Amino acid sequence: MNASSIFKTVFPMLRIVAVLSSSLPAIIAAMLPIYLYYSFSPAELTVVILLLLTGVVLVQGVLTHVLNDYTDYMSGTDAESPAILSGGSRIVQNNLVTIRTLRTIALLAIATIVTLIVIFFLTGYIKIASLLLIGFCSSASYSLPPVRSSYYPWAGEWISMFPAFYFIGFAGPWLVMESLPLWAYQNALLVALFCLIWNMVHHIPDRFADENAAPAKITTVVWMKNKFGDKYSSLPALLYSILCSICAFWVLLERPIAGAGAAILSFAAIFIVLRMDVEDNEDVSRKQKKLFLLTAIVGLWSGLFI
Repeated sequence: MNASSIFKTVFPMLRIVAVLSSSLPAIIAAMLPIYLYYSFSPAELTVVILLLLTGVVLVQGVLTHVLNDYTDYMSGTDAESPAILSGGSRIVQNNLVTIRTLRTIALLAIATIVTLIVIFFLTGYIKIASLLLIGFCSSASYSLPPVRSSYYPWAGEWISMFPAFYFIGFAGPWLVMESLPLWAYQNALLVALFCLIWNMVHHIPDRFADENAAPAKITTVVWMKNKFGDKYSSLPALLYSILCSICAFWVLLERPIAGAGAAILSFAAIFIVLRMDVEDNEDVSRKQKKLFLLTAIVGLWSGLFI
């Protein structure tokens, strides 16, 4: 396999857009205030950021997405997906790797992460080991039986996704500070909730493929569609947008500028979701890209004003 083939395989497998739209805003929201308002060494903070980014690529970029690709391939949902910002990385469907190779990559990723967790625990880096363990459990529980939370309504985002997004959101301050300030919890919560919004939108084009999978992948979107009708497929995203606005009000009470910005962005998310045509996959894709942007902005804004 030449360099071009490796790039064409690895880049979609890592789903860089998803990583940049979730973990990176969380890291910015957590680390930017420490750069701006505290007296820690910039070199030390840079090392922490690089450490977090490495962990994100390994856990979210490789393990989470490879396990998700494998599970969704075996259930058949990715084969029926319209594949517009969804439907997995498509590296198996596009014959870039075999399903057997994908399984081998997953096993290697699991072995690497478990080994690192043990090494960090044994050498006294308990916090780093704990963060890796949380990421590992989130990834495994999302796609692997017996939990396989992504195949059950509400479970995927609350058992697996939210803990991963939330803990990466205050991982930086936790590693460098003796006690966590309130802003660290608030920023982590804001970014994590925004990530849930675009994840719910992400599942909308796949709703029919998901429910026809074996076993059926009853995401929150599919559950809402089946319970209230297809036009309500966007309701989970709307609910999480409203939850973001409530969180923004809490931030507003403590940090007026940060809270006001978060409230405006939350209302923008509500507006975007309400304007979305769930029957038009292209429109859903456009709206998801706008939500990516809002997530990035909320990470930067909440980091600037503490």
